[in-house]
Amino acid sequence: MNWKQLFPQFEPELIKLIEDNAVERSFRAGDVIMRTGQYIKSTVLVLEGQIKIYRENAEGGEFLMYYLGPGQACAISMICAIQSQTSEIMAQAEEDTEVLMIPIQLMEDMMNRYKSWYQFVIQTYRGRFDELLSVVDNIAFRNMDERLEFYLKRYADKSGKKLLEISHQQIADDLNSSREVISRLLKKMEQRNLVKLHRNMIELM
Repeated sequence: MNWKQLFPQFEPELIKLIEDNAVERSFRAGDVIMRTGQYIKSTVLVLEGQIKIYRENAEGGEFLMYYLGPGQACAISMICAIQSQTSEIMAQAEEDTEVLMIPIQLMEDMMNRYKSWYQFVIQTYRGRFDELLSVVDNIAFRNMDERLEFYLKRYADKSGKKLLEISHQQIADDLNSSREVISRLLKKMEQRNLVKLHRNMIELM
C-alpha cells in the first residue's frame, strides 16, 4: 500500500514535504525501535506491522501502555521530539514493521503551516490518552483487596514509615469504598500476617 493512502487527510504540500525529507525504515519482529533515555531524532509513522509501547523498570519488568498499527504515530515520541527530551518509554516491533521517520527539525514548521498535521497530532494525543485511561481504569477498578494492598504500600513509601496513622474510614474514602469493606479486608490481611491492626493505625509487617 502507498503510504499516502494511510494518511488521506494530509494536504498535497505536506505530503511533498514528507516525501522530500522522511526516510522509510524496516524493523524485524523483536527489534527495539526506541529505548528509555534515548534522544528522539524522528517522529515515527507506522506504515505496516505493529509496535508495542511500554515502560521498563530497572529489573527488566515491563508495563504495557499501548500498541501502534498502520496509520498511527507515537504521541510520546512527538512530545519528546518537540521538547528535545529523552524518551521515557520503550518501543519494540511486535512483527515485521515498516515506518516512516520524519526528522524532528520539521516538527515546529509542520505544526504551524499544515492544519492537517496539527489535527493529526491532536488526534494522536487524544487517542493515546484514551488508551492510557483504559490502563488506569484496569488498575483503579481491579479487586478491592489488590487495590488496598497497593494503596497501603504506596502510602508507606510516601511517608517512609511502616506504622501508618490512618483510619479505616479514611482509606475507604480514598478508595471509594465503605469502612465495613475496608475493615473486613484489613482483617484478612492481618490473618495473612501482612499487617497488624491498632487503633487508628496500621502496621505493615
